[in-house]
Amino acid sequence: MGGDFAPTNTVEGAVMALREYHHISRLYLVGDEPQLQFELNRLGFTDGRLHIIHCSQVVDMADSAIDSVRRKRDSSISRAVDLVKSGQADAVVSAGHTGAAVAATTIKLRMLSGVDRPGIAAPIPTETNVCVLIDAGANIDAKPIHLVQYAIMGAVYSRHVLGYANPSIGLMSVGTEDAKGTDFTKEVFKLLRPSGLNFRGNVEGHDLFENPVEVVLADGFTGNVVLKTAEATASAIFHWLKTELKRSPLRMGGALIAKGAFKAIKDKTNYEMYGGSPLLGVNGICVIAHGSSSALAIKNAIRVACESIRQQINPHIVEEIKNYHEHAKRH
Repeated sequence: MGGDFAPTNTVEGAVMALREYHHISRLYLVGDEPQLQFELNRLGFTDGRLHIIHCSQVVDMADSAIDSVRRKRDSSISRAVDLVKSGQADAVVSAGHTGAAVAATTIKLRMLSGVDRPGIAAPIPTETNVCVLIDAGANIDAKPIHLVQYAIMGAVYSRHVLGYANPSIGLMSVGTEDAKGTDFTKEVFKLLRPSGLNFRGNVEGHDLFENPVEVVLADGFTGNVVLKTAEATASAIFHWLKTELKRSPLRMGGALIAKGAFKAIKDKTNYEMYGGSPLLGVNGICVIAHGSSSALAIKNAIRVACESIRQQINPHIVEEIKNYHEHAKRH
C-alpha cells in the first residue's frame, strides 16, 4: 500500500514479475484486499502463486517510523515483515515509508550476527561500472564502526550480485588526501586502512562518475543527499536536452538519428531498471523501492529480492564480518 502510486503500480509490478519470473513459487500482496482485488480484476490476472493478505491499516508518510510499527501492527509493512519472520516469505519489497520499513525489519527480524545497524545499498550507474552507495538513508546517526560494517556488506553485495571479483571501496569525503574530512570520516579511515578490505581511500563527489569505485561509504544523511542529488541531476539533464533538441528542425533531425544512443543512456540512468535498494544487515531480505516507483520498477525490485535470496547474501555477510574480526585480532 506504500508509494506514490499504490496500489496500482505495486499490483501491476507484481503481476509483471509473476509473468516473467517463473521461479517465484509464491507472491503475497499485503494490503487492503478490496483495492488489491480491484487492480487484479482490472488487469485480468489470476495465478495460483498469488495470495492476498488483508490489512486494515496503512502507514502514512507523516507517521513516525517507530510509532508506525508499534501502533499500526496491522499495516501492510508490518504484516509483510511478519511473513518473512514466520518463514512464509523469503523477502519483503516496499515502496512506502522508508523509515517504517527499516524500523519494522530491524525490530521484527533483528540484525545479522556482527552487524549493529542496517544500511541501504543504492546502485549508482557510472560510465564503467555500477557502484553501491551505502548507506543511502537508513542510519543518519552512524558511528565509525557502522561504516566498516557497511564496507563489508557493500563489498559482499557487489561481489555476489553485481559480479565484481574484488570490489574497491571508497569513503565519501571532501578531499582524496588521507588527512581530509571530519573527525568522523578520519576515524572511519583509520579503521578501514588496516581492515584487509580493498580500501582505496577517500573519494569525492565527482569520483562517483569520473574515477569510480565499486562501493562508496557514507553515513545515511550524506548518502541520501548524494543519491537524491544524483537522481535529480540526471533527470534535469534529460529535461534540458529534450528542450534544446526541440528548438529547431535540424536539431530534431539529429536527435532522431541519435535516438538509439539517447535511449541507451536513459536506460542506464533510469532507476526503474535497477528496481530497488537492498537493506543490508537485517536478518532477512528487504528491498526498498523508490516512492514514485512505476510498475516496471516494482517488477525489478522483486528481481533484486530474488537475486539476493539466490546468491545467499546474508550468510556471506555473516561470514565476512567474522573474517574481519579474526583479521583484526591478528593485526
